[in-house]
Amino acid sequence: MSYRSYGYLTPGEDFPEFELAPEFGRVPPYEDGLAAAERSRAERLLRDNIVISLHDHPVRFPADMRQTPEYNRTGRQHTAFAGLRASGMTVVFDNMMDGTACVTGNAPWRWLDVITDLGMRQADLAHQDDVIVVRNLADIEYAHRTGKVGLLFGLEAATPIENEIDRLDVLYGLGLRQIGIAYSEANALGSGLNETVDGGLTDFGRRAVARMNRLGLAIDISHSSDRTGLDVCAASQRPVFMTHAGARAVWDTPRMKPDDVLRAVAETGGVIGMSAAPHTTLSEAHPRHTILSVMDHFKYCVDLVGIEHVAFGPDTLYGDHVGLHTVFGHLLRIGAAAPGGPSFPKVAYVDGLENPTENFANICGRLVSDGFSDDEIAAVLGGNILRALDRVWTLS
Repeated sequence: MSYRSYGYLTPGEDFPEFELAPEFGRVPPYEDGLAAAERSRAERLLRDNIVISLHDHPVRFPADMRQTPEYNRTGRQHTAFAGLRASGMTVVFDNMMDGTACVTGNAPWRWLDVITDLGMRQADLAHQDDVIVVRNLADIEYAHRTGKVGLLFGLEAATPIENEIDRLDVLYGLGLRQIGIAYSEANALGSGLNETVDGGLTDFGRRAVARMNRLGLAIDISHSSDRTGLDVCAASQRPVFMTHAGARAVWDTPRMKPDDVLRAVAETGGVIGMSAAPHTTLSEAHPRHTILSVMDHFKYCVDLVGIEHVAFGPDTLYGDHVGLHTVFGHLLRIGAAAPGGPSFPKVAYVDGLENPTENFANICGRLVSDGFSDDEIAAVLGGNILRALDRVWTLS
């Protein structure tokens, strides 16, 4: 029998049991309209290449999303092992509980909560063989060669380090390999995207960026303010990532990034990941949020900075993502909408990019049907990210 999360313990006795969202079939499958030859080519490309999601949460949430605060207080999010095995992905940048990490209180980003989350997830992984923790390029190559899935642990903000720079070393030692600067609200490092006054990167933030470079921590500016993002790109000696966002020129909201920030990421040698969190990466051509909306952002960024700097970080999970935003809206503040911003129809889920299992099969299909070459698709699926990670993690 395949391993289920925390299978070394007894549910209901060692930890509270919840009815969790399914790993398959929560919503109808995406109708991609591919011809047989296109589907065959997409399947081959997905099978033969290293496939990396720059940002996802490959865990199961409660079927009733309102139970998530209680579920997270157990300190245990349940990895979707069956869903990952069927995903075609080689590596997932897994950002754990992040802004929902309210294990010991009602606000996220506590140091103890983050350490609990990081340790608990790895305790679970240690009891199975299908999913590994990625700490270097050799681990990625091993996962691809053996058909395993690698989880590369990250945080969407460095808020938990407070003003203690050595905590970056601690997180790295515990397996973290990617970290954001700020998550919407400002912290000791810099401003988040929801701040009224954009103060940019602080002096402490510059010291932190230098330490991240020296450690080999990939830096993410997805939730940072525009000025903070530009300051990070100027300060970093290694590639910078925007793991999950989109282009403001396509959809004018704070959560999307302006052209100067997108160009700055590319100029570091970094990579821009397309997000699909509900009601974020919309477009005027496709205001109802589906994979087609996300592809509009992808194509814009390809034209702006070149295909070698673009990838996908869908930011999906197993469960009702729209419901999650409802439950944690006061904490997440994702910046999907702004007063006076463009209006759009609400959706129950993003068709074609609803969960980590289906994402890359559908992405690959869209890339094939949109006329991209095999080499271009291989670069977007993982090659671009590998190139940037090599420069981040090669500490010479």
